[in-house]
Amino acid sequence: MSGISPLMWGLIIWAAITAVFVILMIYRSLITMREDDQLFLDPTQTALQNEQKAVQQKLDQLRPYTKGLGFASAALGAGLAGLWVFQAIMRFNAPAP
Repeated sequence: MSGISPLMWGLIIWAAITAVFVILMIYRSLITMREDDQLFLDPTQTALQNEQKAVQQKLDQLRPYTKGLGFASAALGAGLAGLWVFQAIMRFNAPAP
């Protein structure tokens, strides 16, 4: 068994998940830079309409991953904070040697 505590393993896993989440959010922001809030097109501008549909499709494909990784990062962060507090309380209440 290695000398790394379970809290440290949890922090490493949390950091990896959070890093992937941040990278996905940066990628998502790069995609949305080309997205317009409103489009007023006449029938001859179907290329712009198709481009906006493609951007929306990419965002729809990315949405479940960003939600899942965001919730996983938040849950792991809360769990690790709870574990850290628990360990601190146990050390504080431990009998003196």
